[in-house]
Amino acid sequence: MAPGETAPATRRGPFAGRELGLRVVSGIVLAVVVVAALVAGGWPFALVWLAAGIVGAAEWIGISRTAPERLLTGLVALALVALVVCARTVSPLAGLAALGVGVLAVLIVARGGRGRLRALGGLLGGAVIAVVPSALRDAPGIGIAGPAWMFAVVWSTDVAAYFTGRTLGGPKLMPSVSPKKTWSGAIGGLLAAVAAGTAVVAYARGQGGDLAAVPLVAAALVSGLASVLSQGGDLVESAFKRVYGVKDSGRSIPGHGGVMDRLDGFFAVALLAGLTLALRAAT
Repeated sequence: MAPGETAPATRRGPFAGRELGLRVVSGIVLAVVVVAALVAGGWPFALVWLAAGIVGAAEWIGISRTAPERLLTGLVALALVALVVCARTVSPLAGLAALGVGVLAVLIVARGGRGRLRALGGLLGGAVIAVVPSALRDAPGIGIAGPAWMFAVVWSTDVAAYFTGRTLGGPKLMPSVSPKKTWSGAIGGLLAAVAAGTAVVAYARGQGGDLAAVPLVAAALVSGLASVLSQGGDLVESAFKRVYGVKDSGRSIPGHGGVMDRLDGFFAVALLAGLTLALRAAT
């Protein structure tokens, strides 16, 4: 190199950087914990999702600056614990009654009309996360295959969207909300979710149970819908974070941010699964 010259800048690939390493390591650790709890079932699985629901609701109350923050966080946590304990040890109706008491307490304590709506949203959102995965796991005829399908669809959507978008780039999906997301990533995530979700159902069909009667075409269509909902949930959370001026919902998961950041898409799929369970129970 001649005197006075500077070394050329090293080009960084689309996957370079410490953040990707943190995302991969923390993602693997979380996956191992969740899958181990899924296999164990029962209380271990329920407690994982109860903790996720409590932390996610607390993050929402914090980033939305809903007052009084500490008191509401405590009330929401107590309500979610009561919901899960009553639903698992007494009956689903007892769980709903406990949730109803929690709703009343939150509405009384929260300040202002918008504050009450935000606090209520945190409680109900946390309830979906805390209840639906374990309810699917415990449902006769569904069992382990139900949550496994949810994980397959959401995780494959996230991973494929991330790597496809970073590799192919192209037009932005919704730049005013999430500047890094691309249409190529969205389509890659959709295709991966259809393949993964259909594969889980195909395997479950050979094990008997209610999923044995699900046509693979229907499984592919529902998996595609769930992928779209998952990506929509991600965008909705990004929009909320922009409104409240925060980058991440928390710092509990290295490389990912908070629990809300990790479960925004999962929450949307859990809503779909919860509605399906409710319709199943009503018929």
